[in-house]
Formats: sequence, structure tokens, C-alpha cells
Amino acid sequence: MAEFQVVFQGEIQAGVDAELARSAVGQLFQLSDGNLERLFSGKRIVIKQGLDAATADKYRQAIERAGAVCVVEPMASETDAAPTAKPASEAPASAESAEESAGTASKGSKLEPRDSFMAAFTEVDAPDYDIAPVGSDLQEQYRDYTPLDIDLAALSLAPVGSDMGEMKKDQTADVPDTSHLKLQDK
Repeated sequence: MAEFQVVFQGEIQAGVDAELARSAVGQLFQLSDGNLERLFSGKRIVIKQGLDAATADKYRQAIERAGAVCVVEPMASETDAAPTAKPASEAPASAESAEESAGTASKGSKLEPRDSFMAAFTEVDAPDYDIAPVGSDLQEQYRDYTPLDIDLAALSLAPVGSDMGEMKKDQTADVPDTSHLKLQDK
């Protein structure tokens, strides 16, 4: 199944007031003023990616109704994209490269933004976690606890359905005397 992305470059349709289009797009995506400025900066911004053709067309129609122009592009397939990460089966060639990879793994990976909206996440320190094999013990050390000397000989369990000492309410209700009351016809 082909996947598409919606790309916006800050263009406004001919004959549409720029401020009206900006406010309509801002309301459509519920953007703050700062994000709206970045969206209309003229840079190529991917608004949404990984969409099917029908959903991408709905986004395009909604943006065009707001008075702006966007483009629906097919996303590059995984075979077209060049792999950026090394496969896990490759081992470092020398001791120096092994030390370098260990040093960068402990510091964490830096993320690269895909567009201006994601630029706020450039300074995120993402540690490189490993997954333990199945059945491994995850607790590194155990503390040896000495049992407390508590005498529980006096305690016992009551049989199922027995009364646990709750106070029972009196089932008979006090009925007030109403013999002195009479009904009168008007």
C-alpha cells in the first residue's frame, strides 16, 4: 500500500486574503501564533506523513478550503531510502572504533529534526537501552532480610461464612402511633 505525506510551504491561494487564510489554517490545526509563524515561513514542512491516498486527499481539501495550498506527495519506500544505521550483526573493526561506539552509546543519541516543528527536539538526550534476553534476572543484587521474631500462634482463621463480630441491626422497625390522625373531607 502506498503511503503519502502532506507538504506545506506557506503558499496561499490566489484571491484569498492572507490573514484570513492564516487564521483559518491556525484554527484547522489548532496552532499557536509561534507555530503558525513557522508554518507560514515559506520552508517545506511535512504536516502529516504515512497516510493512505483518501486520508491525504482529505487533508489537502481541508487546507484548500482554508485558503492555503499544499501538496500530497508519495513517501519514499524503504527500498528507496538509504539505510543510515549499521546492522546489529556488524561488529566494530578495531579496538578504537569499539571504544568510540561505547562512548557514544553511554552519552546517548542525538535526534535530527525532520522539519521545523520537530526542531524543538534537537537537544533530547536519548539513551541507548538494551533488551535483556528472555529469562534473565533483571535485579542486580539482592538484600538478605532476616525474618522478624513475631509470635502468630494466637491467631487463627475463622471458618467460611462465620460471623466476624459485626454488630447486627435490629430488624424490627419502630412503627409510630398514628391513631390520633384523621382525614377530613372538604
